[in-house]
Parts: sequence; C-alpha cells; structure tokens
Amino acid sequence: MALNLLTDVPRFLFFTGKGGVGKTSLACSTAVHLAEAGKRVLLVSTDPASNVGQVFATELATTPRPIPAVAGLDALETDPDVAAEAYREKIVGPVRDLLPATEIAAITEGLSGSCTTEIASFNEFTDLLADPASTAAYDHVIFDTAPTGHTIRLLALPGDWSNFIETGKGVAACLGPMSGLEKHRDAYAGAVAALADPERTRLVLVARPDRSSLDEAARAAVELADRGMRRQYLVLNAVLPPDAVQGDDLAAALAARQQEALRELPEALRDLPQDRIGLRPGNVVGVPALRDLLAAHDGAPALADGAAHEDRADEPPLGVAYDLPAGLPVGLDALVDELAENDHGLVMCLGKGGVGKTTVAAAIAVALARRGHRVHLTTTDPAGRPEGVVRDPVDNLTVTRIDPGEAIAAYRDRVMRTKGAHLDADGRAQLAEDLLSPCNGEVAVFHAFSRILTQATRQFVVVDTAPTGHTLLLLDSTGSYHREVVRSMGPVQHFTTPLMRLQDPGLTRLVLVTLPETTPVLEARELEQDLARADLHPWAWVVNDSLAAAGPTSSLLRARAAAEGEHLREVADHAERVAILPTLAIEPSGAERLEQLSHLAPVPVSPTGR
Repeated sequence: MALNLLTDVPRFLFFTGKGGVGKTSLACSTAVHLAEAGKRVLLVSTDPASNVGQVFATELATTPRPIPAVAGLDALETDPDVAAEAYREKIVGPVRDLLPATEIAAITEGLSGSCTTEIASFNEFTDLLADPASTAAYDHVIFDTAPTGHTIRLLALPGDWSNFIETGKGVAACLGPMSGLEKHRDAYAGAVAALADPERTRLVLVARPDRSSLDEAARAAVELADRGMRRQYLVLNAVLPPDAVQGDDLAAALAARQQEALRELPEALRDLPQDRIGLRPGNVVGVPALRDLLAAHDGAPALADGAAHEDRADEPPLGVAYDLPAGLPVGLDALVDELAENDHGLVMCLGKGGVGKTTVAAAIAVALARRGHRVHLTTTDPAGRPEGVVRDPVDNLTVTRIDPGEAIAAYRDRVMRTKGAHLDADGRAQLAEDLLSPCNGEVAVFHAFSRILTQATRQFVVVDTAPTGHTLLLLDSTGSYHREVVRSMGPVQHFTTPLMRLQDPGLTRLVLVTLPETTPVLEARELEQDLARADLHPWAWVVNDSLAAAGPTSSLLRARAAAEGEHLREVADHAERVAILPTLAIEPSGAERLEQLSHLAPVPVSPTGR
C-alpha cells in the first residue's frame, strides 16, 4: 500500500514536529525514495542542530553536495553562523575603509546578536522558496526542519518581515541587521505565497504515538494552518508492531499506551492523511536503513520476524544480550543530593529536542522542593509545558513558563513606559513601530530569562530550555548583552551580567540531557563544544529513556537495548557526573512519579535477558 506522504508529492515538502520524533530519518528516507524513483532531489536541513550529514556519512556544506550512494540526491545544511558572517560582511565590507575603526567596531557589535543570525538564516531559507533559479535543477526540495517551536518561528518570519517592511515607517531599533531587508521584499512575498500554495507545498507533521508528541503536532497543525499551510499530512513514527510484545510486560505497557494515544488523537489531527511507521530495532543511519524505513507502515515493519531481521547488516540481531556499563547510576538521587547541599542555585537542562529535558527538569525541581528548598521551575521553550508534567501542587515549588507572546508584550510596554516617556508624539509613534520588529522577540525572551536568573541567588531556579538551536540563540543574546555592558561600564566599575551568572560554577549547574542513541549523543557533544566557547561547561549528563536500564525481554526491545551499549559507555567515560533513566511503562508525569525518578534501582539483566 502506497504511503500518503509519497502520493502526488509537490515540489516542496516540510518535515516538522517535536524534537526526537524522527523528522530527519523520514525526511532523508523520503529524499532517497524520490531520488531512486528518478527524481532530482535537494534535501535541506534548517535545524541548527542538524545531523543529516551523519545519517548519510557525508560531510555537508551550506551549498548542495551530492550524496555519493544515491544518484540524483544532493543535500545541504544551513549554517546560522556562516550565514550571519556573510550577512555582516555585506553590510560592513563596503564601509570598512571609509569609517573610523571605532565606528566599524560598533557596527560589527550591533550585528553580532541573534537578530542578525535569524535574518541571515531566513534569507537563505526564503531564497530557496522564492528564487526559481536557486532550485531550478531539482524536481523536489525537502526541508528537514528544527523542532516545532523554532520551525513555526522560521515559517512565520517571511510574513512577519513582509508586514514589518510594508507598515514600518520609522528607523528600526535593529537598523543594522535590517539594513539589507528592503531589497528582499519580493523574496519574502514569494516565500509566503509558496508556503500557502497546496500545489507547491506539503507540510508533513511527524509525531510519535504519545500524548505530548501528538499534542504538540496538533498545536503546530492549527498554528501553521492559520498561516496558510493547510496541506498537511501526519506520520506516526516508531509504532510498536503487534508481535513485539512477546509476553514482555514493558513492551505490552508501551504498546497499550501508544494505542490509547492513537485512539484519542487530538481533533486537529484526526482528519489528516495518515501513515504509520513501525519501530526499528536499530538507529536509522545509512542508505540501506533509510531505503527500508518507508517500507514500514501501518504500524508494522516490512520485516517484522526475527529471522528476517537477523540478516540485516544495518540493524542489530533480535534477541541479543545486553548490559549496563558497570557503576553507571540509575536515577537522579545522587545529582539531587549534591545540588541540595546548597540552598540556592541555577540548574539548566539543555539538549536536543525530544530527549526529555522537561521531564528531567521537572523531576529535579520536585525532588529539591520535597527536600524543603524553595524552587522555581520554568521553561524557555516556546512549546514547553512544565506545568503539564508536574500537574500536582507541590509545597515550595512555583511553576511558570516564559511565553514569547507575553514576554514581547511586556517588553514593548516597558520600553514605551520608560524610553517612550521622554519622546514627543511623533517619537513615540516611531518607537512603537520599531517595537513591531520581529527582532524584538529574542530580545524580549532574553530580558524575561535574565530576570529569572536573579532569583537563583536566593532560591533554586530550574530551567527547562528550548531545543539546542533556540537555546544557543538565547545564549548569544546573553553574550552580546555582556559585551555591551563591559564596554559601557569600563574596567573599574562592579557589575554582574546574566552571562557572568551562567559562568559561575558556584551558582549555575548545566545538565546535558540526551538519549542512548548515535545522533543525540553526538549532538550533545557538539552542544558541549558550543557552550565551551562561552566558557560554559556541563556539570552532569543525564541519559534518558534507556531500554538497557529497563530490562526488556521482547526481542525487538532487547535489540534496541543492545544498540545502546556503546553510547552509554561513551557518556560514562566522558562525563564527570552521569545519571541514567530507564524507559518506563507509565509516563513520568505527576509529582509522585517524577519524584520516583530520584529513587530508581538498576534492573538486573542476565546474559540472556530473562
């Protein structure tokens, strides 16, 4: 039976969804399928934490490069830093020899923030959509996008900037970054038209069959439909096939939980064309695995029996032995005990989308509160809902979220009340127009984040951060603000910036959250390197959702547990502090279940797993 997402494929396809649901695997598999059907295909990753290159074992660049194993397939990864540097040079280059060095330095600094990065990145994105010459050689252009919140922002930008250019009458507060926007007016309008045209564009919402993933997909479906993207398809990935249960209580519980979630699909998803892809025994890496992935639908892999899978070179054999590296602690107890030695501090949970940052942050917050400490749990993730994970009231615990819309509204109001109070009517009108700039979104979130950081000097603040790319933009804003303060205050004055708080190991503990899989561990290591450039260093690693720590007996789940071994050993050898959390039969939501994550014990596993 043909998959819906591969039927009458339009020119542009967007794969989006919550982090960790398999967007990249499905986008890459679709690209392979179309190329092997004789089409010329360009695969584009707009995810700041892209791993398309790792999936194909090919080094990619910001311009198309061929995938050697697949004729007709080219791929590129947009690089926000490279795009921003090129954008800066276009503005600074022509005046570098005309202005004093101090002015050039000021202009360069003004172009160093996240606003410039965002504009430069979406300029590349809109060119691919609106400039026929840039993709004329291809029949299809497939976008592997960042996790949902970041993607909605990206897809909204062409319209936001078109509106701002059309209605803005004053000089924007981010004039430096915006100085090249006017000439892109036609490109933005063309991108908006392409996104809203169902004959040219299809949006593929990817979700796993669990409530949080489906709820986020439903929110994205509604918001993107409101922005004109109504040709939507739903792909449910990693569905446990019926024969995977095999008398395993854990597998049976996971399958039952999935089926319940599928029966209760959110209303926004119920009428969408739908495909179901079965859970694979191993990671989907390499062309053979990508080719076979889309042979898996209706909830069962094309090769579901153990004998067939044993012959597959790209997947581990079913029924193999597995174990946990010696001494790897299961549960968060040791980490929480060490944190609780103080009565305040900042704990930031970071990582790729979909690795369980919200759960880990909520569990740490609940455990600290139950030990009698005052705790503020919050999130910088536009799609984050920590209150939905904690659910129950907990003494000493306050749960909030930094809502971008509310943060922007509060920022605009504050600027108008302060800076605007000293302006005449014309000046206030110009300032109000400035504040409509989409650049102010990151600035507003940064200010809200900074205010919360100050609380960490007198209580615990636990932050569930946005997926990697968005968090790095926030840290970029933090660094830019720090440099501006240092320059304006001079060496003799005492001050404390948000970046200085983050760099203080006595105050801030960074917790990297990952999964025991190739790509999440690789991306966590890359994030660690990005943080090091800002002199920020992880305090601990948490490996979440480990089947090896859960002790499954199902052949399929045991094969996946066996594949975790090398990744668990890598983290154990690399990190100073490590905790592992097992895959659980019941989702860890609600205060009681969250607190249990601090008091887990390893599941004994014999060489046969029985």
